[in-house]
Amino acid sequence: MLKGLGGLGDMAKLMKQAQDMQGKMAEMQEALNDITVTGESGAGLVKATATAKGELIGLDVDPSIFNPDEKEVVEDLILAAIKDAKSRAQARNQEEMAKLTEGLGLPPGMQMPF
Repeated sequence: MLKGLGGLGDMAKLMKQAQDMQGKMAEMQEALNDITVTGESGAGLVKATATAKGELIGLDVDPSIFNPDEKEVVEDLILAAIKDAKSRAQARNQEEMAKLTEGLGLPPGMQMPF
């Protein structure tokens, strides 16, 4: 009697999966605030710490590099450490997203959220 409605069950299942994914995405986005990465420059003389969302939360500079004649070098090291931390944060963010979307059968390289 309801032969033509067989696709509705599949649609309901798909909607449920989408809701589950949305919940998992929200949880993951929150978890990214708790994951930290550290970028370095100058063989570890300057370290920048960021969340996996890319927010800079710490900077550690070894006092041995504070020479007034090398101000530009210190500035360059700080910028390099920050860039490294942001790059690591982005990579970690993508790793976490890949874990979440692994079982969905999405094409490789598809960016989430849509």
